[in-house]
Amino acid sequence: MAYLATTTTRTTVRKLVGINWRSVGAIVERIVNERLDATRLGNLRNIGVDEFSYRKHHHYLTVVVNHDTGRLIWAGEGRSGQTLHRFFDQIGEEAASQIEHVTMDMAAGYIGVVRERAPKAEIVFDRFHVAQLASNAVDEVRRALVRKLQGSEAASALKKTRWALLKNPGRLQTKQRQKLAELARINSPLYRAYLLKETLGAALDYRSPHHARKALDQWLAWASRSKLQPFVRLARTIRQHRDDILRYVKLRLTNAVVEGINNRIRVIARVAYGFHKPSALISWIYLCCAGIPLNPPLPHPHQVQ
Repeated sequence: MAYLATTTTRTTVRKLVGINWRSVGAIVERIVNERLDATRLGNLRNIGVDEFSYRKHHHYLTVVVNHDTGRLIWAGEGRSGQTLHRFFDQIGEEAASQIEHVTMDMAAGYIGVVRERAPKAEIVFDRFHVAQLASNAVDEVRRALVRKLQGSEAASALKKTRWALLKNPGRLQTKQRQKLAELARINSPLYRAYLLKETLGAALDYRSPHHARKALDQWLAWASRSKLQPFVRLARTIRQHRDDILRYVKLRLTNAVVEGINNRIRVIARVAYGFHKPSALISWIYLCCAGIPLNPPLPHPHQVQ
């Protein structure tokens, strides 16, 4: 039954097995308790930490992934520093002292806990999270201009520009390129915001830490005097965490593995819909993402008539 739960839909499981959906959840929890590998929390060197929203109205999980195995090793209810403290309580001081790198976004609660509980670990802020912050700043500039210019002729130039501003330049369609060219001519603040976003991404794409640091310092100076408040604020944030951001250039570690698992968890959360306890969802996540071996007694193909 647990094998079916990882491979097919809730309705199919119920039809095939013929039991109540809550009983399915109870079986999953029992299998996880019996077979979850306790050694997964040992010999940790490079881990990733992220949050996952599994239900509306601020219901979150914190997930921890081992970069070296690509597997989820821990999940807990909540997204505060206290949640991450529980992870470190479980692995113990000796294991925590062996951790070398931790990838994450700039969630203040996680940062403080990692520095306290794994003092030898170097934090690597996720490059794609930094890029997302720049995209958010561009969109904030765009929305402020839309409100300011509403009803004027200049406002027409801002129509249908959102995706042109946020897309990777290599994936822009012809009309989107034309929109950017039009912005460059008539709306310098928004086009300047777009250039700031792209320049920040280019700085972090350098392979040389020296060149990346130089480019990022130039970007910080430009953003600070840009007179675009979202980018002025972003520059302050990046300056505060500059070394942890630049560590990505050297190590090339990101939260991509964590995000991939989070995408899988979204599918699991839909399948497990109806369980009101976070523990049931966490068990389902372990079942699907923690490498638990499932060997159902299925017949060999040559035995099937």
